Amino acid sequence: MRPAPLAFALPFALMAAPLAAQVMPEPDAEEVAKTPLRDLNVARRDIPDVLRAAARDPYSMAGLGDCDAMVTAIAALDQVLGADYDIADDDGNDRFSEGRIGQSVVGSILPFRGIVREVTGAAGNDRALRAAYTAGMVRRAFLKGWGLGKGCAYPARPKAVGAGGN
Repeated sequence: MRPAPLAFALPFALMAAPLAAQVMPEPDAEEVAKTPLRDLNVARRDIPDVLRAAARDPYSMAGLGDCDAMVTAIAALDQVLGADYDIADDDGNDRFSEGRIGQSVVGSILPFRGIVREVTGAAGNDRALRAAYTAGMVRRAFLKGWGLGKGCAYPARPKAVGAGGN
């Protein structure tokens, strides 16, 4: 038995559920207005190609020959996911932001919303989108870890490492 791979994978497995609840971008006015259409599965959010690729193989080494390739791959993920934790500021986005409250109020207009979302397939689409965002975050973390191991400069590695900020 090889405990090292299991020990490496365990933290990612434990993080997956909480991350799935946090990875979706903050809803803006357009997203709030589209909530009833999304509930009825009339309007769908497409999964970006970079997230589809991350979901297929988040640990792929294809095309990662040098640090510049990692910077490019990380930048593509940043475009979809937003800023990573190593550079993100606390901008006040939390569970009770205006966008989330507005989306909740608009979503409450539809009676039996949860059942309707399951029947129309909207809930499944949202689960797939959240899974893709989670895979994108895992991919970005993998790339930065790989870049750190190869001695690449930021942004192909985390901005600060440990308490010393190396």
